[in-house]
Amino acid sequence: MDAFSYLSVLLSIILGLAITQVLQGVRGLLLSRRHVRLYPPVLLWAGTILLMAVQMWWASFGLADHAEWTFAEFGIVLVQTVLLYMLAALVLPDFALHEPADLREHYYRETRPFFAILVAMLLVSGFKDLIIDGYMPSGVNLLFHAAFAAIALACSISRRARLHEISAVAIAAMVVVYIALLFARLG
Repeated sequence: MDAFSYLSVLLSIILGLAITQVLQGVRGLLLSRRHVRLYPPVLLWAGTILLMAVQMWWASFGLADHAEWTFAEFGIVLVQTVLLYMLAALVLPDFALHEPADLREHYYRETRPFFAILVAMLLVSGFKDLIIDGYMPSGVNLLFHAAFAAIALACSISRRARLHEISAVAIAAMVVVYIALLFARLG
């Protein structure tokens, strides 16, 4: 077993837990649907986080050729993965059957930590490239990171519903475009 195959096991477990976290939240939402007040940004973010988890797993294949791993290199990839898990853990509330749940209330209660974690994940992503490859992201990749971070910062500061509703749609669309431009093929 090569080094990457060994290291990727832990990353895959955490990504699997992130996906499970969101899917269990969706399951809870479906089972409690009669008692849940929906809020579209939460649903968009749940889907976006699922897509981000799959993209992170897909992109990790690009690390397979990295032969000499240091603890710092693995650590930065691990931190990025853990931060994505934390987003997955915050996006949907824990549902109790027959108990009312308000997704809007949950969203605004968790706004600051959610977007702070998203900004941290974006910063870690940039530093990951620096630590592993020796340079920061450039071009389209840097542009997307900057746009994601700017939107996340705005959402962490403001409680304006319209901003959050537009941002959820914008980030979801941007993630799709980001993946299509930069990660359409393995390797």
